[in-house]
Amino acid sequence: MDPRSPDHLADPAGALERLAERSADGFPHLRAARERTAAGLAERRGALAGLDLPSDLAVVLFGSWGRHEVTAGSDDDWALLRGAAPVDEDGERPHHGLQALPGVTPPPLAAVGALLGGPGRDPGRQGTFAATIGADTLVDRIGLDADDNRNLTRRMLLVLESVAVAGEAVHAQARARVVDGYLADASASYRPPRFFLNDLIRYWRTICVDFVGKLRGEGETKWGLRNAKLRTSRKVLFAGGLLPLLACHRLAREEHRAHLLAHLAAPPTDRIAQAFLEQGAADAGVRALSAYDRWLALLGDDEARAELSALTEDQARSSVVFRDARRHAHELQAGLLALLFETPLRDVVREYGVF
Repeated sequence: MDPRSPDHLADPAGALERLAERSADGFPHLRAARERTAAGLAERRGALAGLDLPSDLAVVLFGSWGRHEVTAGSDDDWALLRGAAPVDEDGERPHHGLQALPGVTPPPLAAVGALLGGPGRDPGRQGTFAATIGADTLVDRIGLDADDNRNLTRRMLLVLESVAVAGEAVHAQARARVVDGYLADASASYRPPRFFLNDLIRYWRTICVDFVGKLRGEGETKWGLRNAKLRTSRKVLFAGGLLPLLACHRLAREEHRAHLLAHLAAPPTDRIAQAFLEQGAADAGVRALSAYDRWLALLGDDEARAELSALTEDQARSSVVFRDARRHAHELQAGLLALLFETPLRDVVREYGVF
């Protein structure tokens, strides 16, 4: 059988469970996080059901919600996503109301925030969330001067780790529009779509650079937790986008869109697990995702999370909790590196991953 055949690229849904069958404990903390996520999503969908949302509007959750990895300390990073015309500048600012549509009085951002938020669940302070996002803005500004960190972050999180709690069709259409924006006139058969791949790599490097930028601008607030997340959750975010893109080297151009949309609709750990299984590297996958599972256990422990949040860089080496987090991160990275450089993927990474 032709190794480039799409028959080799199965639907990633359920891949984590299939890989878990080869592990000793079945990734219990990842499973528990998925159960917590499902219950939380159902709760939030119920809370929002009474809102009279315009038909072109979605309420979207990002981060651990989109990864299906919610723990007790997870934030509600949410935004209103508008799938039609771009919003005005005021509409993109946190806690501003939506521009009125003819005959419709849409709820203000504050009303959605009141239903989704709560103690300890406020979105970040950078203005990325608790805002109205126009799908047109995400697509039309790719790679241009107006494609600032905020726009890049929103676009990448939309396609890589987001889930709708209202307006699911609008959310799916917006994600498809972003993918189409990357694939238009920039995708060739049997190779990763470079435009999308380059922007994903740009985003990963931006995350790494911004980690230091925030440290300089805000001081060492939550240094330990931010550092640990950079080593773990952020790498899963990146790998969860990188692997489906690399897999396009086995597909004709006309198959890229369906492949990417199917993978991006699944949680990142499913996409990663599927890649390990496809490449015949299940043992490395079990080691990597077992380490990530242990990281989630640590993140879900209130005392451990509080210790990480309070740590400065100077204090980190003396923290058993931080050393445990770093060990889990090293094991996760070792598994991902084995997948990328010790399987047939190494030739694809060599050709497309650097230059």
